Amino acid sequence: MYDWETRLTMRDENRVVRPLEWGFDWLRPFLDEVGLTARVARMEAAGQGEAAMVEVNEAILADSDRFYGYERPVDFRLEERHPMLFPSNVRPETLARDEQLHKLASDGKRAKAQFLRFTSPERTPYAENDLVNARWFPADLAKQVGKPKQAMIVMPQWNADAFSHNALCKLFNRFGISALRLSKPYHDIRRPAELERSDYAVSANIGRTLSAVRQAVVDIRCCLDWLESQGYEQFGVLGTSLGSAYGFLASSHDKRLKVNAFNHASAAVGDVVWAGQSTRHIRQALEEAGLTQARVRALWAGASPAHYYGKFAKTGTAEQGNAEFVKKVLLIYAKYDLTFPLEYSLQVVKAFREHGIIFEEKVLPCGHYTTGETPFQYMDGWWMGSFIYRAFRDLAREGSVAGVEMERELVGK
Repeated sequence: MYDWETRLTMRDENRVVRPLEWGFDWLRPFLDEVGLTARVARMEAAGQGEAAMVEVNEAILADSDRFYGYERPVDFRLEERHPMLFPSNVRPETLARDEQLHKLASDGKRAKAQFLRFTSPERTPYAENDLVNARWFPADLAKQVGKPKQAMIVMPQWNADAFSHNALCKLFNRFGISALRLSKPYHDIRRPAELERSDYAVSANIGRTLSAVRQAVVDIRCCLDWLESQGYEQFGVLGTSLGSAYGFLASSHDKRLKVNAFNHASAAVGDVVWAGQSTRHIRQALEEAGLTQARVRALWAGASPAHYYGKFAKTGTAEQGNAEFVKKVLLIYAKYDLTFPLEYSLQVVKAFREHGIIFEEKVLPCGHYTTGETPFQYMDGWWMGSFIYRAFRDLAREGSVAGVEMERELVGK
C-alpha cells in the first residue's frame, strides 16, 4: 500500500519549490485591526521575521473570531456557464479530457450549470481568486417537502479539479439535500493564470497561506448567508484533506454548521506540510531556510485545527431552552496515509474524545491518494453519504421535537 501511495504522489512533476517568504503584507488588514502593523514592520526590519510571525499567530489565536470574521457580501448572484475541468496536473490523459470538454461545450453538446458567485471579504492581489465560485446543486423541491430545507457545503481536496466531489453533491440531492460545491481559494476558475497548480493555497509564503485559510473559512460562512437568504434552515459541511481543515475551522466559528464530515483530518498545518509526501517541495524550501518542524508548526498555529478543539466543542453544545443542537460529526482517516500521516490523525481522535466531542470514526484501509482508487473511493463515499443522510434525518426530527416543546413552553407561559 505504501508503494502504491508513493507512486500516486509522484505522478505529478509540476510541483515548484518556492523560497520562504514571511508574507506579512497578506495579513495587513488584520495587523491593522489588532495594532501590530508597526511592531511587525520593526521586527522584520531587524531580521526577526520568524518571531514576528509567531506573534501574529498568537494574536490570531487570541482573537480568532476577528480573524475569521467578515462583512456579509452584497453581490450574491447565480451565473450559468458550461462546467469545465480546470486541471491542476499536466498528465496527457487529463489534458485530453480537458480538451474534449471544451470541444463539447463549443459544439453545444454540454449543458450549462449554475454557479453562486460573490466577492470574498478577504481580498488578495488576484481578482479572479477573490470572485468566489460555488457550483449549485439544488435538491428537487418534492424531496424537501415535510422537513426543513437542508444544504451541504462541499470542499474537495487541495489541487482538486472542478469536477471533484460533484458526484457526492448529486448523491445528497437524492436525499433531498441541496449542495454548494465550493471552489477553494486559488482553485479551478479562481486560480491565477500564472499557476498550473493551486500552489498559493499552501506554500512557503507563510502569510499568504494564512490568508488563504482565512479566505476559505469566510467564504464558507458567506455561503451559509446566501443559503439562509434562500430559505434554508439546516446546514452542514463536508471537507476532504485541506478542505477538511477549512471545514473544521469554519464550523468552530459558526454554530450554523450542524452536520460535519471531515474526510482525512490532521491536527496541525505545520506537521502535515513537514511530514506529508504531497508537500515535500514546500518542506524543501522551509528546510533550506533553516527551519525545523516545531518552528514551522508555530508559524501556522492560527490555521491549525489543534488549537480550536475547545471552540469547536463549545459551538456544538446543546443550549437549553432554544433550538440549538449538538454538532453531528464524522471523522474519516486512512491507515496507510503518507500525506496526512496516521499519527496526526490519531491526535485528532484523541483530542475529540478529550474535549467531549461526539463523533463517528471510520478508518480506510488505504492511504490518502489511494482513497480515490477502487474499491476505497466507494467505501469512502458510502460512509460520507450514509452519515450525512442519517445526520440530516435526525436533525430534522430534533427540530420537530424542539419546536413542539418550545410551543408548549410558550403556551404554558
